[in-house]
Amino acid sequence: MPRKLVFDRILFVTILLLCVMGLVMVYSASAVIAAEQYGSPYHFLIRQALALVVGLAAMGVMMKANYRAFGRAPIVYGAFGVTALLLVGALLSPSVNGTHRWMKLGPLSLQPSEFAKLVLILFLAWRLQRDASSEQGATINNIQKTLVPCLVLAGFMIFLVVLQPDLGTAVSLCIYSAVMMITAGLRLRYLGYMAAAALLVLLIVVPMKGYQMRRVTAFMNPDDDPLGAGYQVRQSTIAVGAGGATGLGLSQGQQKLFFLPYPYTDFIYSVIGEELGLAGASLTALMFLLLLWRGMRVASRAPDLFGSYLAAGITMFLVVQAMINMGVALGMMPAKGLPLPFISYGGSSLVAGLAASGVLLNISQYSS
Repeated sequence: MPRKLVFDRILFVTILLLCVMGLVMVYSASAVIAAEQYGSPYHFLIRQALALVVGLAAMGVMMKANYRAFGRAPIVYGAFGVTALLLVGALLSPSVNGTHRWMKLGPLSLQPSEFAKLVLILFLAWRLQRDASSEQGATINNIQKTLVPCLVLAGFMIFLVVLQPDLGTAVSLCIYSAVMMITAGLRLRYLGYMAAAALLVLLIVVPMKGYQMRRVTAFMNPDDDPLGAGYQVRQSTIAVGAGGATGLGLSQGQQKLFFLPYPYTDFIYSVIGEELGLAGASLTALMFLLLLWRGMRVASRAPDLFGSYLAAGITMFLVVQAMINMGVALGMMPAKGLPLPFISYGGSSLVAGLAASGVLLNISQYSS
């Protein structure tokens, strides 16, 4: 009798709890702003709830399909091509806040770079396992057959994201790619070459973009420009510090009242710290650590290399982005503009995160 497929329930419940927490905190962080700008305190909550429904449906579909079906060349290259076209479409769309990250689809906005994260992970997982399973037994350290093709195509997608410009997402894509290659056995010297090249690109790109350079200098000393480049970091740390051990109480935060920029997106973790205190902020971080443990457990127990690489990449996608977002809110990193997975307001981010989670839960069903 075949074994009954059962997904990782701890991982599933953790993701759902993060989504519920996200709805609560999006409403708390956005109600006053929504009422002021749109005439209804529920404006952002309703849109986030609709995105959650779509995301849960996507997660359900991904959980039902056999993940091995995603590892076929037509699907991989098709998804890669469509995503690249969407990224180009975003570049050709009207700018929003000086960037070209969104495409307008009627009343909705699509951020292709959110889906590029999952698609790049899918491509790398497929390519790495395909070469490792070939008759020649190529590995990631085979420069001509594996390493160069991976770097060229991954670099092309990352380049499109840099052009938007969205340096935070580009950096996170580099991190996911590096982790997957290390999982596949990349030699440390090659990793060093890649890190040096990435650092060189950053040293060239960041000074070219004045606001990015100001973010770096503001991170190093926010008091030098407290009302300019250092404003976001200062207001964020004020919010977190005001929360103390147990917080001011849900919806009682003050910094979200037109002091803290983007309190329901980039800096929602600051609102959590202010309203729920150290206890709430720590619980949020612990849930992502739990996600990391269960995700890497799925990767280590996957029945094949494709599932292992895919699970590791998705886990890093969710956890690294959360770590960066929380680090920015705590003043430990320069501002990046990355959402907190499952919690920050943003339909594209939520749907992409839940779809990726569905794939991860799918793989967990086949874990040994």
